[in-house]
Amino acid sequence: MSQPTNSDTPQGLVYAITAYVLWGFLPLYMKGVAHVPSVEIVAHRVIWSVPVAGALLIALGRTRDLREALQSPRMLAMACLTAALVSMNWAIYVWAIASGHAIDAALGYYINPLFSILLGAVLLGERPSRAQIVAIALAALGVIVLILEAGEVPIVALGLMLTWGFYALFKKSLPIGPNQGFLLEVLILTPVALAYLGWLGATGQSAFGGTTYDTLMLMGAGIVTAVPLLFYANGAKQVRLSTIGILQYIAPTMIFLTAVFVFGEKIDQGRAMAFPLIWAALVIYSWSMLRQMRRSRL
Repeated sequence: MSQPTNSDTPQGLVYAITAYVLWGFLPLYMKGVAHVPSVEIVAHRVIWSVPVAGALLIALGRTRDLREALQSPRMLAMACLTAALVSMNWAIYVWAIASGHAIDAALGYYINPLFSILLGAVLLGERPSRAQIVAIALAALGVIVLILEAGEVPIVALGLMLTWGFYALFKKSLPIGPNQGFLLEVLILTPVALAYLGWLGATGQSAFGGTTYDTLMLMGAGIVTAVPLLFYANGAKQVRLSTIGILQYIAPTMIFLTAVFVFGEKIDQGRAMAFPLIWAALVIYSWSMLRQMRRSRL
């Protein structure tokens, strides 16, 4: 297992960039199973992630940490919370891609870093810089513009922002490695997923087994779920925080471009006004973060 580092290693950069690029291509995969109900897809993401994550832990010889976690009621309770949040995030994301709201999904992941800063300030007593406060205000203004222009709350964007933001917050408090934590989460979700898929099969509503295409795509959902997360977990240990902060915009940018140029989603007037505000907020946020990192090294 790689240890955290204050410099960017070539291997870490490859891991992190690979994770974000894979996440950027994920909408194309999810669009291929858009005819399958979102909850069924999430259930298969859970079940087929278990062998992938389990094989990695066995190869790394880190199964002891997982056994200890399964024997700790406190850790299990915390993992249940993070598992619930990540499963809700997956469900919202899958539904957004299938229903033509990929642009809103990109929006949610763009504003998530700024929401994390806000959570840190409110819940952890962290003190944001002036530039970060300006960035949060600009992002909030962008969301307000969307609400006023569209006449409705951007539920997909806010849902992804809230679930992933709180997932990341509570994940930091989970005293277990990222690979072990991910396997623990999907193991907790597996009984529910199996029960739901069993019910679908018993009532003749399951897409799994219907056609070879659907069966293979649903089995592959675990691979496309687990592999990017595992690349990210190991890459984050080998690159600087500032680098991760910049690289994280790869995925929502790819999602945005895919939504517009591949899926043909339209950018209405509200989004045309909101996205520049949010992009400006991200530029300010990134600039502030880079300045802080430079000062800390002096």
